[in-house]
Amino acid sequence: MPDLQNRLTRRFYVLLAMPATAMGFALSVQIAVLSWILNTKYGFDVHEVGIVWLAGPLAGILGQVIIGLVSDNVWFWSGRRRPFILIGGIIAALMILALPYIDVIDKALGLDAIIGVAITVALTLDLAINVSFNPARSIIADVTPQGDPRTKGYTWMQTISGLFSVGAYLVGAFIGNYELIYIGAAFVFISAVFPVLFISEPRELKKVETVEVAVPKKDTNWPAFLKICFAHAFTWVGVQTMFIYTFAYVKEVIMGYNTTADLSVQENDRIGFSIGIAFAILNTVGFILPALVLEPITEKIGRVKTHAICIAIMAGGYGLLVISGETMTSFFVLMAIVGVGWSAVVSLPFAIMSEVVNQEKMGLMMGLFNLSVVLPQMVASSLGGFIGNQPDKNVIFIICAIMLAVSAIAWFFVKETRKPIHHG
Repeated sequence: MPDLQNRLTRRFYVLLAMPATAMGFALSVQIAVLSWILNTKYGFDVHEVGIVWLAGPLAGILGQVIIGLVSDNVWFWSGRRRPFILIGGIIAALMILALPYIDVIDKALGLDAIIGVAITVALTLDLAINVSFNPARSIIADVTPQGDPRTKGYTWMQTISGLFSVGAYLVGAFIGNYELIYIGAAFVFISAVFPVLFISEPRELKKVETVEVAVPKKDTNWPAFLKICFAHAFTWVGVQTMFIYTFAYVKEVIMGYNTTADLSVQENDRIGFSIGIAFAILNTVGFILPALVLEPITEKIGRVKTHAICIAIMAGGYGLLVISGETMTSFFVLMAIVGVGWSAVVSLPFAIMSEVVNQEKMGLMMGLFNLSVVLPQMVASSLGGFIGNQPDKNVIFIICAIMLAVSAIAWFFVKETRKPIHHG
């Protein structure tokens, strides 16, 4: 075992956070660039953009559940999680590079089916991210002791990943989305491939049992798990609707252009800049709040109640966007309010879920939990035709507000659980 890992130094925690950071960065590139480039470069309408985004959830169903199960029970290339992080990272980098060349690939293959090529690239990118994401998060639990060291591992992961995600959006806003693509491909490759070569995985995982209301148990508490998944699912219908269709809101509501209008390079860059700044604000709040604000609150009122309140605030932010988000300034300010909910989404649900499942099957359970993300993403992707036909694109955030309000109510019905106890 490397000395850095044995002593659990800060440098080791940084190293351990990088594979998940790489996948988070790839997602940020996708969110910042995919809808924008499909509309501005290839002329896809809102409905077609939604169809391409549908590839991601399909990949998630296949990738996270299957890879989560497999990575719990295999060993090759001196690791349980390493092979999937390496393979996924390399393919993700290549697919990011392919985004500006979808038309070139289409012509080279003689297909004359650009939407099919776009779906294939998006599907492969999402599949690669999904292949890597669960192992990248699971490896933290594999190589850190239960308790504060493991909590520290996930805290470092979120802080570093959040910081670089904000950086991705700022690069897109101030340098350009095409530059973001090339920088992103290089960063994803380096951050996914090299760090895992210096992390030593245990051949055998330690056995852990969880406790809920002081009753020892080893198996997954399925009723509690399903309640958490149900509440989380409504969150992701709203969040994914925001990620996919915000470009249409910016283009029509704020800038006054028709969604299918043939705009100049400067006008398209303005749209890209606005989307980049908005999501940079969202993610800045998202990575700053958990450690500084949410953690102290959870110690007083519990994780579940804290999360429910944050989701309710997010619903309110979306409602305010519908009422008064038509200027760029108000749009940016209200995205910061939405970021309060996003800070909870990226930090609390996994911690809540992990306390009600069998720790020895964490890869599988994370994959199953991910269904509460990818199935709602499919719902959001299917809304493109409906949203595209609406004369007022405020409907985007009306949908978001309703979904987050339902989610907040559902979270209030989830029971708080105690922290896991480790039996060495």
